[in-house]
Amino acid sequence: MDSRSARKHEAIREAATSVFLDKGYAGTSMDDIAKLAAVSKQTVYKHFSDKEKLFADIVLATTDRLDTTIDLLADLPTDDAGLEESLTRLARQFLTALTDPRVIQLRRLIIANADVFPDLGSKWYERGFERGLATLAATFQRLSDQGLLRVDDPLLAANHFSGLLLWIPVNQAMFTGGARHTEADLDRYAAAGTRVFLAAYR
Repeated sequence: MDSRSARKHEAIREAATSVFLDKGYAGTSMDDIAKLAAVSKQTVYKHFSDKEKLFADIVLATTDRLDTTIDLLADLPTDDAGLEESLTRLARQFLTALTDPRVIQLRRLIIANADVFPDLGSKWYERGFERGLATLAATFQRLSDQGLLRVDDPLLAANHFSGLLLWIPVNQAMFTGGARHTEADLDRYAAAGTRVFLAAYR
């Protein structure tokens, strides 16, 4: 794909994301997307053969946002003194990625269309959140093997850690739509969630 074509491709994806979030899947037309992207409808179809494939492309692209957070797991220190600080930093990155307004909006859109596209919802969960949980579980197992944590079920521990962080901000955002959390809120959730997790697993 040449640079001009790549720019159009990205413009279409950006436009489609905006329109899908604004109008929902059923309310979005390829004409709407073409107009916002400032391209012809033919160009949209040249890059994405139909609306369903374009929707899937946008949804699955959001799983990439967890990559940076997941990469941080490999850098957790193996000494007891720095464990809480490192886990708190990881928790804060996790919260930042998963409370991003666009991620929340797309999550609501995926849930709203789960009956129509059940496979897409499953792929989003598997490639994004489930992959993150698996990596987190492997990290907790490593820390347990080194005597820094007491973990019998690493995947359950990963779910506990995530749940402590995400229950308040994500539920509020999912049900109210417009809930925004301050940086101070997210700092507090990260610190408190890590503290409670370590109280149970250290």
